[in-house]
Amino acid sequence: MNVLLTVVLAVQMLTALIMIGLILVQHGKGADMGAAFGSGGSGSLFGASGSANFMSRSTAILAAIFFVSTLALAYFGGPKASPGSSVLEGTAVVVPVAPGAGQIPGTSAPTAASSDASVPPATVTPGAGQIPTK
Repeated sequence: MNVLLTVVLAVQMLTALIMIGLILVQHGKGADMGAAFGSGGSGSLFGASGSANFMSRSTAILAAIFFVSTLALAYFGGPKASPGSSVLEGTAVVVPVAPGAGQIPGTSAPTAASSDASVPPATVTPGAGQIPTK
């Protein structure tokens, strides 16, 4: 699977670079604005629009390959979740602690209350209980 991801990533990068080059070399439609206002015979408002040439067709094909490779990278490269599970179930809940809480001022040792093993740690339940109310 790792080889497949590497090949798809290489294809995506090559198509992106070639597409950038083709787009920069192509002649823009804005350069033909003079033809629409009297300097040439054109059948439409923004100049004569003929059939697509080789460069515009190859850009469209490269864009389709780039799009397919992006979808393939998203499908094969993402983390796999079991069916029916939520993305949020795998996240760890971190409870912030105030700096210096449970310590005696002027020392680096925690107090006996914070290091007592008989006190169970506070559990935070995921879901609607975490949403603050007004």
